[in-house]
Amino acid sequence: MKKVLFLAVAVSLVGCKAQQSKSIESANVMDYANTITANELKDHLYTFASDEFQGRETGEPGQKMAAEYLKKEYQQLGIPSPLGGDDYYQEVPSSAFRRGNIKDTENVLAYIEGSTMPEEILVISSHYDHEGIDDEGNIYNGADDDGSGTVAILEIAEAFVQAKKDGYTPKRSILFLNVTGEEKGLVGSRYYTENPVFPLENTVTNLNIDMIGRIGTDMENSGDYVYLIGSDKLSTELHELSEEVNNKYLNLNLDYTFNDENDPNRFYYRSDHYNFAKHDIPIIFYFNGVHEDYHKPTDTPDKIEYDLLEKRTKLVFLTAWEVANRDERPFVDKPTLTEGE
Repeated sequence: MKKVLFLAVAVSLVGCKAQQSKSIESANVMDYANTITANELKDHLYTFASDEFQGRETGEPGQKMAAEYLKKEYQQLGIPSPLGGDDYYQEVPSSAFRRGNIKDTENVLAYIEGSTMPEEILVISSHYDHEGIDDEGNIYNGADDDGSGTVAILEIAEAFVQAKKDGYTPKRSILFLNVTGEEKGLVGSRYYTENPVFPLENTVTNLNIDMIGRIGTDMENSGDYVYLIGSDKLSTELHELSEEVNNKYLNLNLDYTFNDENDPNRFYYRSDHYNFAKHDIPIIFYFNGVHEDYHKPTDTPDKIEYDLLEKRTKLVFLTAWEVANRDERPFVDKPTLTEGE
């Protein structure tokens, strides 16, 4: 009986080892992309952008509730914090803000360690704060800005977790970074890059998601599109990788209108990726453009195009998969662009 038990344990251990050593190249990546669904995104967003979260203003109770929601979701997925234990929060003190009377706040961090290049980090980011409640009691739910990016990250994280369970751990580590204070001047992302959990020189790419749930003004007839900003600003290789992934799997209309240096909106400088780009870290900013509900109480979850949100989220996941698993990190071949250049 003991001999039989020993053999059973040995076979089990061998089986586990074989599963852990699966080649990432043998994975069917679309199996994991397809775990990202419109229904799950919708379920998350109807909670995250509900009145209960009080508009998620930086430092206020609604933002604290949103941070706790994210923490619990990561815990349920079994994704640890890079900070250790149950501490998923990088505290951002009120002194980090250069204007306004803003209370202490926090970035939310979760982390999947890479299998063969764990010291190299891919950062996938979104901001989870919004505008709060105005003097008349109107709640700014921020379903698109940036509830859409935040719930996209949760679905992307779940897809990577499922792949890891099946034995396909990404080669590079992935940091899921939900930043605070974007609406107060990109403060959470600036604080992270000034106080990085992992050395910035080891951060290979930042994929930043800020508003991907709606159809922008004048884009009604553009089909399944997404604006890409910054993909070629620092790394030609990252831009080409992004195009290859889209052509292979999704064929979305990748629109580069706002990538033009002469674009008066200057969106390249207006979301959290910019704090990474300033440190010569290649970035891609995913964006649907502004619409009539931008920064208004009417940015609510019932107006989100969930099928399109699913497709855009899959694009970010598939791009992240490629960045995380290529032999070489995206090569920086262009100088940093700073505000005003």
